[in-house]
Amino acid sequence: MREFLPSGTQIEVVENAESTTGLVLIPDIWGMRSLFDELAARLAQEWNVSVAVVEPFPEAPGETIEERFAAVPKLDDTRLLDDLDAAAKRLGKSRNVLMGFCMGGMYCFKASSRDTFAKIASFYGIIVLPENWQGPGQREPIQHMAAGHPERVLAIIGGKDHWTPRLDVEKLIDLRAKVALYPEADHGFVHDPARPSYRPADATNALAKARDWLLS
Repeated sequence: MREFLPSGTQIEVVENAESTTGLVLIPDIWGMRSLFDELAARLAQEWNVSVAVVEPFPEAPGETIEERFAAVPKLDDTRLLDDLDAAAKRLGKSRNVLMGFCMGGMYCFKASSRDTFAKIASFYGIIVLPENWQGPGQREPIQHMAAGHPERVLAIIGGKDHWTPRLDVEKLIDLRAKVALYPEADHGFVHDPARPSYRPADATNALAKARDWLLS
């Protein structure tokens, strides 16, 4: 069900009355769409959680990847992290966890600076901002983590992903975040079966790892 946060940000909510856990989900750079509606509904049932999917862009950034990349430097960390907190509050559960993919995985790292989420699972989140993603409202993910709770983070990483190079992954390890490395996987290998990089067996394994981490 589509709703709006007090900020005006759109969210998709899937209620599970039997659950005591709220899962906030951040999409990739393409934002909210049927792929994440279906994922939210499936996780609500299979993981026994209530789910809120949060749209990362306050305004439609365009339909091409170039337009969306150009919109990232305009994002404001405080606004988006406040939206994640508000989504958790909307779910009204006693325990909140967070999961995100790609750009959403990057914001999972940033959200570890807050106290809202007991556990966080980041799928191939950017660890160090590319130069063309830097902007006045953006702070490095690794800086957010260092100032917060890196021990709450599970980072799921593909060994062939150029967005998460080895030296950046070592920064996560230095902060004592937990890292699950899939050596043969490239970027986006879990959440979208339509991607050429999708790896069914690794995807199943990685989601199981995330579930165990988040719900433990």
